Amino acid sequence: MRAILLISLLALGACVSDKNYVQAKRGDTGNFVSYAKSLVGVPYKYGGNSPDSGFDCSGFVSHVYSHTLDITLPRNTAQISTKGKAVRSNDLRTGDLVFFNTLHTKFSHVGIYLGNYRFIHAPSSGGHVRIENMQDDYWRRHYNGARRITLLN
Repeated sequence: MRAILLISLLALGACVSDKNYVQAKRGDTGNFVSYAKSLVGVPYKYGGNSPDSGFDCSGFVSHVYSHTLDITLPRNTAQISTKGKAVRSNDLRTGDLVFFNTLHTKFSHVGIYLGNYRFIHAPSSGGHVRIENMQDDYWRRHYNGARRITLLN
């Protein structure tokens, strides 16, 4: 009995990472938001697309979609903004992509909608992945629209 318990504990220990990221299985939509939230605090890195080295906004979004849903998105925000289907702000659902004009250019920033006017994103140099409220004045003024990416797109 002790041997079985010891083997079980060792097997569980082998699955533990030094990172606190949710280990989402590809195609598992249930872990989509949990995985994205587990990346809160990862530093911003221009051109970054990995939790180990950091993310920029499009790298973050592409990574979460690829890791959890096995959906490959383009690598930059402008190209991502052409994928999926346009969604009106009052029809947003968890997982929709929300776009903002943060660099005096439409669709220059992207995040993932979480519900209740909240979204998660990799904001800018010196920042880290975090959750924000779309009703905050800054985000409300810079909102550009949303897209819904599905497995059929």
